[in-house]
Amino acid sequence: MRQMAIDFVKVAKTEDIPLGGSKLVEIDAVRVALFNLDGEIYAIEDVCTHDGGPLVEGKVVNGCQVQCPRHGARFDIRTGAALSFPAFEPTGTFTVRVENGDVWVQRPA
Repeated sequence: MRQMAIDFVKVAKTEDIPLGGSKLVEIDAVRVALFNLDGEIYAIEDVCTHDGGPLVEGKVVNGCQVQCPRHGARFDIRTGAALSFPAFEPTGTFTVRVENGDVWVQRPA
């Protein structure tokens, strides 16, 4: 993966993430789940804050939420906010840039 600027990493092509779909990437040993919501790409940390479940494997519901496949906690894909029990804490989010069909994600701090 080539670095775009000091803190962005090229992780995928837009065609790698179909509408309503997701893709798992890893940046500096951090698992990042990419989601395509109506043509807009979002990136959240691939971890349910309840028990560490893989959010990239979850079902997208209500247009902008991902439901953890383990215990059903829901998170807002756009903000990382925890929306339902058993999760209380938000998951991390990352800034995304799309340029010429390439998806760039902010390097985790």
